[in-house]
Amino acid sequence: MKTRITELFNIEHPVVAGGMIWCSGWRLAAAVSEGGGLGLIGSGSMEPEILREHIVKCRQATDKPFGVNLPIFSRHSEAFVEIILAERVKIVFTSGGNPERFTKLLKKRGIIVAHVVANRKGALKCVEVGVDAVVAEGFEAGGHNGREETTTMALVPDIRNRIDIPLVAAGGIATGRGMLAAMALGAEGVQIGTRFAASEEASCSEAIKKTIIFSKDGDTDFVLKKLSPVRLWKNEFYQRVKEYETRNASEEELLDLVGFGRTKKGIFEGDLIEGEIEFGQIASVIKDVKPAAEIIKEIVAEYEQMKQKLP
Repeated sequence: MKTRITELFNIEHPVVAGGMIWCSGWRLAAAVSEGGGLGLIGSGSMEPEILREHIVKCRQATDKPFGVNLPIFSRHSEAFVEIILAERVKIVFTSGGNPERFTKLLKKRGIIVAHVVANRKGALKCVEVGVDAVVAEGFEAGGHNGREETTTMALVPDIRNRIDIPLVAAGGIATGRGMLAAMALGAEGVQIGTRFAASEEASCSEAIKKTIIFSKDGDTDFVLKKLSPVRLWKNEFYQRVKEYETRNASEEELLDLVGFGRTKKGIFEGDLIEGEIEFGQIASVIKDVKPAAEIIKEIVAEYEQMKQKLP
């Protein structure tokens, strides 16, 4: 399957594994790349030297293209950039901030840059600063997302109508059917998170993987809009967040409630009670944990099968 996304990243299938915190280490990135997609190392939950270690190990595990997801808001973002440049990473997906901050520097060093957006304004900014591709992520996705609460179904065609550079759809995609729908909306590739969180190579806790595959529709919610909006699984911590929001708690109170290290507690350590657990609405259709390469194979096969069934 050839699209501008496969050509841009030199990959076989237009499937990108999202750079998820506490999930997307070198094992998952390498496995996705070996399976013909584009694996991303999620730097958001790492210290700088840990990122370097993951880049080195990923390069040892695969000779296929892989990249790093770089959260611009991170306190380590500048250190991450230094490591990315020193280790000669060829692909970077930036997110969580203004793409203008690092795009020029990265591209000057020959790095392919994609940026994740949740609205039209962000996509137009990407074109203005010269990114190579845009990832349009609807609020069905797990983790942090845009305040507009725009769905993937609405966001992708809106952005496609306004930009000419390669476009990747994200949020609520875990199957070949979903991939076909995204392509019909104007995307040229898909970024998938939650499905790869439920893979053998993902570094999240086994308890989280089981939680994903046993989830039902309505098991997640979009909260913490006073801070940084995020989609959470409805556990006891989520219930306290809702209680705070119902009584219109201040930003300071919410920050104190969230505290430090809660995503590690939830996603990496598997604390299903007190942890901050982030995954997308599409979890309700995921029923098993498989190797990442097998997931890609199934998605591509279903995509081709469903495409043939269309009139």
